[in-house]
Amino acid sequence: MPMPKLIDTLLRDERLTSRLDDAEARMLIEWLVDRAERGAPEGGRDQPEAWDRLRCRVRAIVCFVVLWCQERAYGPALQLAATERFAWPLPTEPMDGCDLLDSILAWENRAALCTINK
Repeated sequence: MPMPKLIDTLLRDERLTSRLDDAEARMLIEWLVDRAERGAPEGGRDQPEAWDRLRCRVRAIVCFVVLWCQERAYGPALQLAATERFAWPLPTEPMDGCDLLDSILAWENRAALCTINK
């Protein structure tokens, strides 16, 4: 998928950001655009199925952040994390959505670098 079309597709997917506060949504979009510009996810930008997997993962991350930070539904959030097999460190106390999303995206960046360097 050509870069401008890929970024446009990401920006138009309202399901990625509709449940987030504005600051969280901006952070997520900037992260996705950065990944698109770097050619991530694994498999490169020319493989639409890799981007579809990333979008599904991002939707699950957003759901986790909403459950944990906005709804304070810790049990369902932990159940989602187990189901999705999130490997990042789970929070142990209430957190601000931006702080939690920032730590998750930083972890996702490190994990992507480890995958690329293998």
